[in-house]
Amino acid sequence: MTDNMFRWEQDADGIVTLTMDDPGQSANTMNDTFRADFATTVDRLEAERESITGVVLTSAKKTFFAGGDLKLMLQLRPEDAAAVAENVEAIKALLRRLETLGRPVVSALNGATLGGGYEIAQATHHRIALDVRGSEIGLPEVTLGLMPGAGGPWRAVRKLGIQNALLTVLLQGQRYKPAKAKELGLVEDLVSTPEELIAKAKEWVKANPEAVQPWDVKGFKIPGGSPSHPAFAANLPAFASNLRKQLKGAPMPAPRNILSAVIEGAQVDVDTASKIETAYFVELVTGQVAKNMITAFFFNLQSINGGNSRPDGYDRYRATKVGVLGAGMMGAAIAYVSAKAGIDVVLKDVTLEGAEKGRGYSVKLEEKALSRGRTTREKSDELLARITPTADPADFAGVDFVIEAVFESPELKHKVFGEIEDIVNPDAVLGSNTSTLPITLLAEGVRRPEDFIGIHFFSPVDKMPLVEIIRGEKTSDAVLAKVFDYTLQIRKTPIVVSDSRGFFTSRVIGRFLNEAVAMVAEGVEPASIEQAGSQAGYPAPPLQLMDELTLTLPQKIRKETRAGIEAAGGTWEAHRSEEVVDRLVDLDRKGRSTGSGFYDYDADGKRIGLWPGLRDEFRSGTAEMPFEDMKERMLFAEALDTIRCLEEGVLHTVADANIGSIFGIGFPPWTGGAIQYVNGYAGGTAGFLARARELEERYGPVFAAPPSLVEKAATGAVYE
Repeated sequence: MTDNMFRWEQDADGIVTLTMDDPGQSANTMNDTFRADFATTVDRLEAERESITGVVLTSAKKTFFAGGDLKLMLQLRPEDAAAVAENVEAIKALLRRLETLGRPVVSALNGATLGGGYEIAQATHHRIALDVRGSEIGLPEVTLGLMPGAGGPWRAVRKLGIQNALLTVLLQGQRYKPAKAKELGLVEDLVSTPEELIAKAKEWVKANPEAVQPWDVKGFKIPGGSPSHPAFAANLPAFASNLRKQLKGAPMPAPRNILSAVIEGAQVDVDTASKIETAYFVELVTGQVAKNMITAFFFNLQSINGGNSRPDGYDRYRATKVGVLGAGMMGAAIAYVSAKAGIDVVLKDVTLEGAEKGRGYSVKLEEKALSRGRTTREKSDELLARITPTADPADFAGVDFVIEAVFESPELKHKVFGEIEDIVNPDAVLGSNTSTLPITLLAEGVRRPEDFIGIHFFSPVDKMPLVEIIRGEKTSDAVLAKVFDYTLQIRKTPIVVSDSRGFFTSRVIGRFLNEAVAMVAEGVEPASIEQAGSQAGYPAPPLQLMDELTLTLPQKIRKETRAGIEAAGGTWEAHRSEEVVDRLVDLDRKGRSTGSGFYDYDADGKRIGLWPGLRDEFRSGTAEMPFEDMKERMLFAEALDTIRCLEEGVLHTVADANIGSIFGIGFPPWTGGAIQYVNGYAGGTAGFLARARELEERYGPVFAAPPSLVEKAATGAVYE
């Protein structure tokens, strides 16, 4: 078996150690090599069974096993369903033969064990994990629009019970550190060194010569009961209801398929459960949603975090002392994520009291983390000690990275930079957290415009994963590289865009909101607009989101943008959303923060419901509009403007467009991002163009096709 990726070593006690080591890849995956070599290996195990006392399965890679081959999955189409099902069933049959070998089989998990890797481990009788930094265990397929397809669901149900399997493993795709995985029953033992791993596995083999899977024991019952039990069956409507609330009608088939496979599979024998699972898996893996999500959440994200947008030729940078100007909500949160990454932070405000209040934001977050057992008092105290509140610019001495987070006024921003520019390190990054003001304009207020850059965080900073880095006309490559590295240092995802009004995220989200608000002006029922937003897959319905933003903010941005366009000799194109926003502001219905907007709120700020007066003000319900049009007006408005951002050079990569749209402005995850939505639309770019022209004819020039879309549609090309 010298050419086999399963290296075979048998010791004097008869224990065979199988070490997986695919020679063609840096990680083991369920590719053609695995399928062929696994079959050969299982054949040999069965042939030599009498001379074998047990089996230890491990890996020579940094990880145990990475799961399915995602590049191969992207190529699968509905017409491949029968062949895919046959291949999946073949692998599952091999796993079943392994666990019924009649000898104890142990998984020695030397690193990350996710997806198909954990499914292999499930088919062994015992799992021992190396408890090292970076190791994760779980079945995260749902986060890529998939479900585990190699026995993960039916084995998880029979080991953990239906409820635990669904909630802790399958429906959310959680990844667990080894210690937590042991606590939850995903693994049975932990070791702290590689040397212990194989030794402990062999010890278990010797101590358990008659090992067998629980579900292969006569009389086995699923822990917690099966759907056929009346007590358990009574809970099934709650599972379905919770899933409906979670999805809100969005076209996310994976969670539904998982729930169906689990409930149906729990009522039959394991072989039938496996076939049920295969059918639901094949439907997903040959469908478009999984392709969209794999493209975005694996390949695009990998490209971004791998530095695709980072200038070459610069050493890796680590910020050591960050100075934050402004201790309001954004500044306080930026200080927190920086300190959490181990960076010393100086948090400055106009008064010491204001700065200390900003530090209090971190105190509250840490108290919450302590109460939930997510940190220790020692770690929390260390984090908080890294944040120094101040009102004195002199405390910025030694700062090598500045982030300004004051009110959106060029004059104020120029003023606060002027106070510290001579105090910070001479090569310190000068960053602004502005969300809309042109970086080139703000750079006029400093003496080192080459060191000035936009660093746009999203609220709430401690939860939102994206940072939009905006390069001004004079921003240097060296500074861009530093900011890229800092973003990774604080465990955020960086996208890089060029300077323009609204940049990418603030500009494009406005298109989505404008279309929703315009529908109100056109007489569409507001509740239907909100439902269309939810069923399109947006995390928050559009009118609700407008209230959260406060209506005066988009109004202010619109007026500033109009003034800028007209000052440059351009013509402002009015949008029907404007009349609705202006009317509500005139009525003093400015959003949630003021107690009323599109919605009514109680004294505690809780939403009561849509304001009934909308019906009278805007003739709600008088317009008839296809529901699909309502959804696609929002989606197409954002996607088309994202294409324009690529054409104008605001965006530079498709990966930045996709991840920026999902992580920054809530473009529906099932689409794979704004550009993948175009590429993956029914009929490809040609199908998208045809639909855009329909929408343009019905709803106006917002849906006019950009030139590059017309070109790509003509040849069937996609955006890459």
